[in-house]
Amino acid sequence: MQVLSVLVERATRSLDRPFAYAYEGKRKVGERCRVKCSFGPKTLIGFVIHVREYDGSLEELQNELGFEVKLISEEDIVDEEPLLSEGLFELAKEVASYYMAPLVSVLQAMLPPSLSPRSSSLRAPKVAYDYYVEAIDSKEDGLTPKQIEMLRLLLRGTLRKKEAGSPSVLKALIEKKKARLVKKERMRFEIPEREKEVPHEMTFEQKCAYEGIVSCPKEVVLLQGVTGSGKTEVYLRLSEHCLSIGRKVLMLVPEINLTPAMVDYFSRRFGKRIAILHSELTPGERYDEYRRIARGEADIVVGARSAVFAPISNLGLIILDEEHVESYKQDNAPHYHAREVAIMRGRREGAKVVLGSATPSLETRSRAMRGVYGYFEMPHRVNERPLPRTEIVDLRAPGTMGKESSKLSRPLIAKIREKLEKGEQVLLLINRRGYWTGVNCPKCGHLFKCPECGGNLVYHFQDRLLKCHHCGHVELFPDRCPECGNPALRRVGYGTERLEEETKALFPTARVARLDSDVARSAARLEKLVRAFKNREFDILIGTQMVAKGHDFPYLSLAAVALADIGLALPGYRSAERTFELIAQAVGRAGRALIPGEALIQTYNPTHYAIVDGARQDYLSFYEKEMKERKLSRFPPYVYLIAVELSGEDENRLYECALAFADLLRSKELSATRVIGPIIPYMAKREGLFRRSILIKFKKREDVEGSLRDAIKRYQAVPGLRIDVDVDPLDF
Repeated sequence: MQVLSVLVERATRSLDRPFAYAYEGKRKVGERCRVKCSFGPKTLIGFVIHVREYDGSLEELQNELGFEVKLISEEDIVDEEPLLSEGLFELAKEVASYYMAPLVSVLQAMLPPSLSPRSSSLRAPKVAYDYYVEAIDSKEDGLTPKQIEMLRLLLRGTLRKKEAGSPSVLKALIEKKKARLVKKERMRFEIPEREKEVPHEMTFEQKCAYEGIVSCPKEVVLLQGVTGSGKTEVYLRLSEHCLSIGRKVLMLVPEINLTPAMVDYFSRRFGKRIAILHSELTPGERYDEYRRIARGEADIVVGARSAVFAPISNLGLIILDEEHVESYKQDNAPHYHAREVAIMRGRREGAKVVLGSATPSLETRSRAMRGVYGYFEMPHRVNERPLPRTEIVDLRAPGTMGKESSKLSRPLIAKIREKLEKGEQVLLLINRRGYWTGVNCPKCGHLFKCPECGGNLVYHFQDRLLKCHHCGHVELFPDRCPECGNPALRRVGYGTERLEEETKALFPTARVARLDSDVARSAARLEKLVRAFKNREFDILIGTQMVAKGHDFPYLSLAAVALADIGLALPGYRSAERTFELIAQAVGRAGRALIPGEALIQTYNPTHYAIVDGARQDYLSFYEKEMKERKLSRFPPYVYLIAVELSGEDENRLYECALAFADLLRSKELSATRVIGPIIPYMAKREGLFRRSILIKFKKREDVEGSLRDAIKRYQAVPGLRIDVDVDPLDF
């Protein structure tokens, strides 16, 4: 008999431990495989983490352990081969420990839907097959004319079953042993064939960066290069070097919409040697790509955040492009950051980790400046193309706004007209989708808020709905105020929809496109729109931050930010950093080819350092000022953070528990540690539950980890109370 230690699929803290099951069958069952297991009244999917032989009976085992041990039958075994290598399983344990997350939740994040330790995986797509027919005997004796016809056709070459002809004739040939069916696995995703590209001659800065990174003794390296400096070519050369020494490459991009462009670069250089992993693939496509990678059939994997867990063996290089982008951090548990996981994995597998960005996060830059990471810089654009000439437009100044538009200033309208007359392209960015960004009643003051999370509801003109951009709640736009019945509702603010409408009215002959998450609901649709703009099928592109990163538009000569202040108005210690990054990246889209670039930044805060330095793309100036602010307020990179969120249906009971939780931590008198809260977060509710947040600031993790784990263990048993831990949160 074997005793299996099994993690069940429920990703709750109270069940974050293995449960013992007995197995007496003949089928092989091993570690890192899934089994069906009885758990209370239900049958769940479990993940086997340990198997040991036991010589006694089931009764003896139960007496030894002191509780009932349930049996797993042969029919309950889902996998006979391990789903993860030992190395990836050890990585999962390290990630779970660092992020204080249930181990099974990390395993569920690592594995594709068809292989995940979830009950839904049993219904997910498995291997797809095509059936082919091939001749095995050329003799025609005893065959009818129709059968001879088909046999002669098959003798010319193997055919797909559905192309062979009459099913009855084919059946007769198979029965007479003249032909046979051959089953071949069908791949549901294929990267289109692209013309092979000869490597470009590297610039002096690219060559210095490439050679420096190859020879750098540091495990982690920051490559900081201004927009248009050619970081991608360095990534390609580093990948070539890695492959030449017999090792493999993992290329991460922060968002799915950047994957097609990076795949294009890599496939033109490396052909079919690459695989893709991201959530926009169908479950069947992800399953096929995952298994292809695990079989060693791909030398390079390109993907978004979750691709950091790709089952690549002999990994030699991990690259994170745009390492500063916050989408590398997962919103829900486990709240892992792909950058930190990549560093963990690189350390385990002896792979070099390259972090690339024009505007690195303050944490990454400060580690590089302290010598923790290697550091290489490319301060100039390829072929010495100048950075865009930038103008900041003060929206407060008299006469800035004319009668033509309430959204676009006179200088911006004039500049757009100039570019359109020259046949050049324009990018207009506003980091807010929708038509009106708020609706209220001028009579009684009622503000339309999301009933689920408390966020403002945004009006979308296209489908005439109020939508919450935080939790996805949708409702019909009312014809009157629900409080006082007033039919004259006030609409405030504006987003991409409204800006698109106004732009079309101002420039009726221009071809205008909008690119936000409402329009680009899939990676394929987004790629199509980006390609169309690149091919000059549109003159003006209006979009959110998704158009400001990683795209090359050769004929784009003007990039404009319609309202640069949006990010500064949001709560959170990173608001200035986000604003700077967005402006610098947007400005960097213009003038990347032969046409000189210009940029206009419209703002009500023309002297704020995030806006001034972002417009100039002066990272060093911003870095120095923001580091002073962070030091004064004691935020990263000067301290580490852990955010604890408690939620529940009973608001009063929740507040009592949150207050007691925070007081318990304070009573420990932890060294160089500050406990803030509980406070009501910006989004006061989520999924219908009230929320309270506690922030822990500390210098050394070992000073707080034990006490925090004890407090979590004490309160996780409180009925109706949920506890969510976010290590290294990006917001508070």
